[in-house]
Amino acid sequence: MSELSVSVIQVSYGDDEPMADRIERVAALVRAEKGQDLVVLPELWPVGGFDVKHWDERAQVLPAPGPVEATGAADRAVVEAMSAAARDAGVTLHAGSTVERSAQPGPEGKNLWNSAMLFAPSGDLVATYRKVYRFGFDSGEARTIEAGNELVTAPIGPFTAHLATCFDLRFPEYFREGLDAGADLLVIPAAWPMPRREHWRALLRARAIENQMPVVACNTAGTHAGDHEMGGASTIIDANGSVLAEAGSGQEVLRAVIDAEHTARQRKDFPVLAARR
Repeated sequence: MSELSVSVIQVSYGDDEPMADRIERVAALVRAEKGQDLVVLPELWPVGGFDVKHWDERAQVLPAPGPVEATGAADRAVVEAMSAAARDAGVTLHAGSTVERSAQPGPEGKNLWNSAMLFAPSGDLVATYRKVYRFGFDSGEARTIEAGNELVTAPIGPFTAHLATCFDLRFPEYFREGLDAGADLLVIPAAWPMPRREHWRALLRARAIENQMPVVACNTAGTHAGDHEMGGASTIIDANGSVLAEAGSGQEVLRAVIDAEHTARQRKDFPVLAARR
């Protein structure tokens, strides 16, 4: 099979929803997508996309790739709930990202990371990705968490996916690295705000067109950390840059089918990538 049926769950939430309630609600949304191949969630949905002051207390411990043991620990709540939801739905689940607490600090002396999680239909954790490009310049994420330093690709059905997160989108050279590593699909969760929503739309299409690869992008909805309105507009784009589905500003589930054979034909019929120097 060359086709991949995709669901993108654009989660909406506010500051008044307890983290435990949100985890339970989102797990139910994932289970409702049973029958799909890939389900994608937004960036930082468990802990609050801009709710930096609460990240340390809400941080999670992520296990090594493999089967996920049920412990019931509060700092494992996200990974255990998402593992169970992926298994119950029988889907590959990109669970967006959460704030990870590591046992050892990184180069800047911090032990918090913005980490994405990919689960197999068995519920096994098969890949994690620590966000490379941190947003905030001299505040927020850039000050609070460590920067990842590894490009991560993972097989998803007939595709090889490049895993990236939100602000990474602004750095086109990073996606050329993914292309050179064999990627033919970009999966990118985000907590992208409303004031820069048109940047989000333009950059997603640009990444699809310039790399001739489908893009599955899951943004957040709602208002976080008091006054940060999220932009929504989650999108599924094919390798020709055509928008297959796009969400509005509220909570919504997008569904579309992307085709690896279509991607291969685009690269063969318009061989722009072969002209790189």
